[in-house]
Amino acid sequence: MLWVAIVGLVMTILAVAVAGRRVMFLYRLATVGPPAPERIDYARTHAGDEIKAQLVEVFGQRKLLKWTPSGVAHFFVMWAFFILLTVYIEAYGAIIQGAITGTPNFHIPLIGTWGVLGFLQDFIAVACVLGLIAFAVIRVKNSPKALGRDSRFSGSHLGGAWLVLFMIFNIIWTLFLARGAAAANGNFPYSSGAFVSLALGDALPASPLLEEIALLLHIGFMLVFLVIVVNSKHLHIFTAPINVLFSRRPDGMGGAPEMRVDGKPVDFEDEDLDPERLGRGKIADTTWKGFLDFYSCTECGRCQSQCPAWNTDKPLSPKMLILDQRDHAFAVAPYLLAAANGVEHKDTDVLALLDKPLVGEEGVIHPDVLWSCTNCGACVEQCPVDIEHIDHILDMRRYQVMVESSFPSEAGVMVKNLENKGNPWGMSEMKRADWIEELAASVEVPVVEDKMPEDTEYLFWVGCAGALEDRAKKTTKAVAELLHIAGVKFAVLGPMEACSGDPARRLGMEYLFNMLAQQNIETLNEAGVKKIVATCPHCFNTLANEYPQLGGTYEVVHHTQLLSKLVDEGLLTPVTPIEEKITYHDPCFLGRHNKVYSQPRDIMAKVPGVQTQEMHRHKDRGFCCGAGGARMWMEERIGKRINTERVDEALTTNPDTVSTACPFCMVMLGDAINEKKNNGEAKETLEVVDVAQLLIKSVKGTS
Repeated sequence: MLWVAIVGLVMTILAVAVAGRRVMFLYRLATVGPPAPERIDYARTHAGDEIKAQLVEVFGQRKLLKWTPSGVAHFFVMWAFFILLTVYIEAYGAIIQGAITGTPNFHIPLIGTWGVLGFLQDFIAVACVLGLIAFAVIRVKNSPKALGRDSRFSGSHLGGAWLVLFMIFNIIWTLFLARGAAAANGNFPYSSGAFVSLALGDALPASPLLEEIALLLHIGFMLVFLVIVVNSKHLHIFTAPINVLFSRRPDGMGGAPEMRVDGKPVDFEDEDLDPERLGRGKIADTTWKGFLDFYSCTECGRCQSQCPAWNTDKPLSPKMLILDQRDHAFAVAPYLLAAANGVEHKDTDVLALLDKPLVGEEGVIHPDVLWSCTNCGACVEQCPVDIEHIDHILDMRRYQVMVESSFPSEAGVMVKNLENKGNPWGMSEMKRADWIEELAASVEVPVVEDKMPEDTEYLFWVGCAGALEDRAKKTTKAVAELLHIAGVKFAVLGPMEACSGDPARRLGMEYLFNMLAQQNIETLNEAGVKKIVATCPHCFNTLANEYPQLGGTYEVVHHTQLLSKLVDEGLLTPVTPIEEKITYHDPCFLGRHNKVYSQPRDIMAKVPGVQTQEMHRHKDRGFCCGAGGARMWMEERIGKRINTERVDEALTTNPDTVSTACPFCMVMLGDAINEKKNNGEAKETLEVVDVAQLLIKSVKGTS
């Protein structure tokens, strides 16, 4: 057995050295870019949530198990890696003990002869083989050759995936061969439990040479697999838990990250601020968290399969957004690392590669890819390793908008309107109070002048759409009436309210977002506002999750949350039946971004006569209306319109009404429904309404 120990030791040293060198390369590459101290601070201050995330996301595989067949297969293959570590302890122990005593009958102290461990080892190995078969079937069934872009593996590096499956299979069959040979020679630590290994021991001849060769094969395949893993997409085996640790959580995606330079929040009043460093213009501007995203991508395509842009024939694939950056990073890595060490390049080809823009017609990412994103969050929600695709897109947009001044022309009109009038439509701020006059006959709505009126509980944040867009104003008036009926004291800012800044931030115009947000925060603080109710999910998300970055911290609720609470408390009582079949559309910034799914449905469930019918894609798999990410103010020129796709899905439920809880969704879905009506593809009576409109109709008994 001495020769076995020597060969095994040499193989191990060589493989660990090669893998270790690769790991150091990956670490140095990831730390070339700017730091991300906020990620470390977040993990430290949310330690409980991060521990839970490791248990639920990593060990429990929660996201993967949503995709049942592949999720179950992955669950067993992943746990095989954990449990079969004990087999490698036994294997190395056997060759060492064999070299010392001549008899490789090693067992793990205390637990090494326990039949339960032997059973677990064999069971998980068999389950792993079944998982590999399932993976192979899934990959063949979903082959891009057969399905094209409908395959979630479209664009993935398929050869590497098949190689890894083959290597795992080799590890498993050599495992059973080594354990069976050990059992045949009387060197196996388990007398029961290990049902496959013991059965093979009965079938195999007693041969010390077979046991020695099998041990070396098993260890050898494992070491080769280790080297392959650190050089392939299966690097996620090691990086995914780290990426999950430093990703934001726990309840939804929340706000967009604030812009930073050298790890510090940007101060736009700093005279020394270098505008060229705003956002991400080249791969070297990527933080180590961004590189962790690159390293962690499994190329599974779950993000791609859920993306509304990809599903409507647009060029954006969240998966390819990450892979294209990763491939470019690896291509320029030697030069990046050399530059980080002070080595200057004079080769024009090298310099051109290093300076290749991240976004551009000849860049790593095409502009059509960048501007197709609606920020809906479907990619982040579905990603099993918590890659934050939206953060990458926002950082690139920031550079394009503030440094290159390159963005869709229609969005430029919106930006000018925000700068000059404080709303995307460019209407006078005095028009923000028009809806109050329309409601004056039934409800008195106090307008804040300096301070919140005494005994006022909520500041009703109306939002630009709620105050200025005719369809959204119906929701605003319904909410105001419902709060009045329930006896909730509220007030509005009226002309003093400016846009929350969401369209500017999601476009990438961070400077304008800061200006609007700071103006609003000053107004809210001077008025003494503590609690806010908002009807627009975009305003709700911005006020609740992004204003704290600038010092504006308030208790913010969406109107469906408050109305649901008032119904539960008996302060609002739906009495008049609404005999309609209704399908509900989840707004992305209410649902996926903030996990508000139940309250709108709870309200509809309390309205007599309503028959609810869910669309196929709903809740965390809901499909976007197409308005997020500032796309509300950009023309959709590529592929099928996202709002049309969503309405097509809604029509499959044969609804009388489509309900939602967002003014942007009402506009987008309403426009698509009107188009369907004009083409004779939808009922003439079909309309889109806010949940609050359904509730007020039932509470007041009005038509």
